[in-house]
Amino acid sequence: MIRVLLVEDSATMRHHLRESLAGDPELRVVGEATDGGAAVEMVARLRPDVVTMDMMLPTTSGLVATEHIMAEHPTPILVVSSADRRELFSTYNALAAGAVDVLEKPRGDATDADWGRRLCAAVRLVSRIRVITHPRARLDGRDRPGSLQTAPVLPSPPLPQEALQAVAVGASTGGPGALTDLLRALPARFRPPVLCVQHIAASEPFAVAFSDWLAGQTARDVSYARDRTPLTALTGRVLLAPPDRHMLVRDGMVRLSDAPPRHSCRPSVDVLFESVAAELGPAAAGCLLTGMGRDGAEGLLTMRARGAVTFAQDEASCVVYGMPREAALIGAAAYVLPPVKIAARLADLQLAGSRR
Repeated sequence: MIRVLLVEDSATMRHHLRESLAGDPELRVVGEATDGGAAVEMVARLRPDVVTMDMMLPTTSGLVATEHIMAEHPTPILVVSSADRRELFSTYNALAAGAVDVLEKPRGDATDADWGRRLCAAVRLVSRIRVITHPRARLDGRDRPGSLQTAPVLPSPPLPQEALQAVAVGASTGGPGALTDLLRALPARFRPPVLCVQHIAASEPFAVAFSDWLAGQTARDVSYARDRTPLTALTGRVLLAPPDRHMLVRDGMVRLSDAPPRHSCRPSVDVLFESVAAELGPAAAGCLLTGMGRDGAEGLLTMRARGAVTFAQDEASCVVYGMPREAALIGAAAYVLPPVKIAARLADLQLAGSRR
């Protein structure tokens, strides 16, 4: 039995959530909270398996509640949010603070027909994730075990055979926080473009707002990719794969594709990594960050075989140690590090390449 705590101030929406979950015999609502402060108290007392979290709550917001829960009593949190722009930014802040996934609230149109089924599926999926005390949500300022200060000292990446021309990054569950940490830690003058596939299991309004949110968090030029953009025009920029489109590099340009999904994913990290391996070889670096599943592991191995320097996020800093674990198991990652240390190594690679 999966025990669920509902956090929602609207009585109508709480009823909808309750009735939807009642249709699944393995899901049981064990409590309901109408304010973030009450949610934190109920998590500590009831210890639910999953929390569904509204963002716009009276007195204590859903974001603040998420930060406290992930710092004090880590519990898988499914954000159930509307597509209002202000609420979208709070949603991504909550994902960066350790919430696991997001589901858009019913729109009041034909897309609502299977909303209850999607809610139950999302709760089931989220319940299987072993969450951590999230480093961005620590409220007492102390480092947790496995933090950067206790990470082992590893050898520097090998000198690139040629100047670093691009960095390819893949992320899924927990990615917004990991990407933020990596991009913030890159030097302001880091020039190679960063091409990123972030799996976002949400509707287009949620996904489209992600670029603006990430730009605000990192003070970098972040945008969604456009087909046939030359790599030479992307110096210093961060490019995201658009919703439901593969992003790849071919003939010196970023291309978009409607090809079938890989590992049930479109965009797929493997598609990006394999294209970068073929196009740039040793002039690229690949980074596989937190996420569920195995998308990106084989592609990272291909990059390494072609001479690229490859990184996987370490288990201690991952929200979900799935994709990086698969990469480590098959020898795809030359280095397994937290995002901030990956950024430092990328900066070293750029500097070394510029001196050759």
